[in-house]
Amino acid sequence: MISSNKIFLVAVLTVEPELIVAGAGAGDPELITLKAYKLLQEVPVVLYDNLVNKSLLDYTKPGCENIYVGKLPYGDYTPQEQIHELIKEKAFSKGRVLRLKGGDPFIFGRGFEEILFARQHGIKTTFIPGITSMQASGLYDIPLTFRNISESIWVVTGTKKDGSLSADLQLAIQSKATVVIYMGMKKLPEIASIYIDKGYGDMPAAIIHYASTPQHKLVRSAIKDLPQLALEQHITHPALIIIGPVTNADLLAGTE
Repeated sequence: MISSNKIFLVAVLTVEPELIVAGAGAGDPELITLKAYKLLQEVPVVLYDNLVNKSLLDYTKPGCENIYVGKLPYGDYTPQEQIHELIKEKAFSKGRVLRLKGGDPFIFGRGFEEILFARQHGIKTTFIPGITSMQASGLYDIPLTFRNISESIWVVTGTKKDGSLSADLQLAIQSKATVVIYMGMKKLPEIASIYIDKGYGDMPAAIIHYASTPQHKLVRSAIKDLPQLALEQHITHPALIIIGPVTNADLLAGTE
């Protein structure tokens, strides 16, 4: 009996599995770092979220898998566990995976959670910082610090994992620092009430919606009036709340 030899072709991954967590910038596609821009043109897989400017995907190479894994407060939601599994699957099947996140992945972006997950599974990791939305406040004449006016910054989340407002806001109010609140639009009435109760209802404040993009909206007022103005102008997520004298352009213009 003559046996036949069977030949099997097996694809071998020649690129080391790697997760690259990179910031896409505050919204304007030109605010992405040069390093992240170069990687966009090289990697075989991009996992991107809802805050990434979609025009950046035009720079990926032909055949690149661009996979949406966004989270919206009132819409599409990709569970973090599903994102982790995609990272593992694509890293071991394709090699390099670019995890592109809006802003800076390490500022309320859960970027380090994904890096830790990758490391636990033997995947090489790289981090590329990004310009976060609070850094884009200067586009609207809002410096986060200003000599003799505000010499420090509190950065807090408006919504913790359990849905509550960060208790750090109570401490921030007691200082003269600029207060920057991410993910705070759902809690804006509560935030304003806290300032009013502490006697700071007239504190200057601002909301920047879709910072650095053509869709941006800017509202300035006393913190006590901000919830109503946001409602009237239909300002929702994504938006940044900034509280402090630095939001008052006239005040800053009158200083020496």
